[in-house]
Amino acid sequence: SPQVWSLQDLRLPALAPLQASQNPWPLALRCPSCTSVTSAKIQVNGVHLHYQQTGQGDHAVLLLPGMLGCSQTDFGPQLKSLNKQLFTIIAWDPRGYGRSIPPPRDFPPDFFERDAKDAVDLMQALTFKKFSMLGWSDGGITALIAAAKYPSLIHKLVVWGANSSVTKEDIKLYNAIRDVSKWSEKVRKPMEEMYGHEYFARTCEAWVDGISQFAEKSGNICEHLLPYIVCPTLIIHGGKDPLVPQFHPEYLHKSIQGARLLVIPEGKHNLHLRFAEEFNTEVEKFLAEA
Repeated sequence: SPQVWSLQDLRLPALAPLQASQNPWPLALRCPSCTSVTSAKIQVNGVHLHYQQTGQGDHAVLLLPGMLGCSQTDFGPQLKSLNKQLFTIIAWDPRGYGRSIPPPRDFPPDFFERDAKDAVDLMQALTFKKFSMLGWSDGGITALIAAAKYPSLIHKLVVWGANSSVTKEDIKLYNAIRDVSKWSEKVRKPMEEMYGHEYFARTCEAWVDGISQFAEKSGNICEHLLPYIVCPTLIIHGGKDPLVPQFHPEYLHKSIQGARLLVIPEGKHNLHLRFAEEFNTEVEKFLAEA
């Protein structure tokens, strides 16, 4: 005979008063606009900067991409899966990257400082008075500089694949990726789709020259600024990162007051994409701590 269920057996959530956190409907059904990703441009420091935004949380988080990267190429799993009830997530395209063209990308001696000012001014223009930053690779360097120079605006900081100096060993690694035709198709293809081959190839060469400038001047990019970072900081490192030797995250760890270092043993440079679930979980846990 068919099994008969009583309402009591079912313990339907509607039978008890609901707390806000117990709402039985998924966020996507209650508020479709809260889980969708919107795309827009806003004028900042004379440039129309492109950004993507999602979520409705009180805690604003800015995602900063790596060399030649942008919101579209670098942060798919984060825009999709970071907690949209806790966080409002913004991913930006630095000037000359992604859809923030024009202007074409260039690399004057202060290009990291320029990116840091653009990033902070973008968030202020979007009326996020205080925010956290997730910075990958070059975006991590930009985030370190922003956290040091604008301490009252930065809530928490997460960086991975980042370095505060350039050594002779680094220059060898950078020159090995100068010629984009030698990149794996998997990494090269989305970049060529975004930029076209010529802009991509030319800008990569210009980046190698731009980052190599620092090696000619004692190697320092932002080592002198690290003692000024006062926000809670999490440094994540891929144990198999071919572009960033382990001494870089170790130096950041010992130079930033109270910083934590998390090593993902099998992680490479793009650990937030390859190990997205583990990465997102660790980042959410860190950002949500009191």
